[in-house]
Amino acid sequence: MGRILDTITAAQCDFIRAQPVFFVATAPRADDGHINVSPKGLDTLRIIDAHTAVYLDLTGSGNETAAHLAENGRITLMFCAFAGKPGIVRLYGMGRVVRPGDDDWGRLTALFDPLPGVRQIIRVDVRHTQTSCGFGVPEMTLAGHRGELEAWARRKGPRGVLDYQRQRNAVSIDGLPAPGFDGEAEA
Repeated sequence: MGRILDTITAAQCDFIRAQPVFFVATAPRADDGHINVSPKGLDTLRIIDAHTAVYLDLTGSGNETAAHLAENGRITLMFCAFAGKPGIVRLYGMGRVVRPGDDDWGRLTALFDPLPGVRQIIRVDVRHTQTSCGFGVPEMTLAGHRGELEAWARRKGPRGVLDYQRQRNAVSIDGLPAPGFDGEAEA
């Protein structure tokens, strides 16, 4: 049923692009730490090449991914089909956070249409991929993307979003630091 590959294939890339939602999983090294799984949507993911994926990480209630990546770098992205032919693709790799002011920031943000509330970009150096059947995933119809996150960020404005990030996104629920919240707000 499943296959493990060394690269993101063209077929996997097509499958990934067709999915309106994906999931990000990270965990601290500590045995008692929280394994975090976050759903992501909107037009926030790009496959750069056969070994690299990036996504815009929008401001949220926590910042577990950044804290876990700062500690150990491990990350998995999962894509599953909720419509059409069933399937699952996982990208396993090492991730790092790219923040405003970092060398790659301008080049990577240029890949995306502007969205309010961008916190950082997560870059994943893909070590291997896995495909599986997805037969147990329910088939569902997409009603549309939610607009609440973008509206919230627009109401707050760049300074308000940055203040929120500094207050609520600097430390994970495990107490790990999520570095980088001393920069200037992005428009």
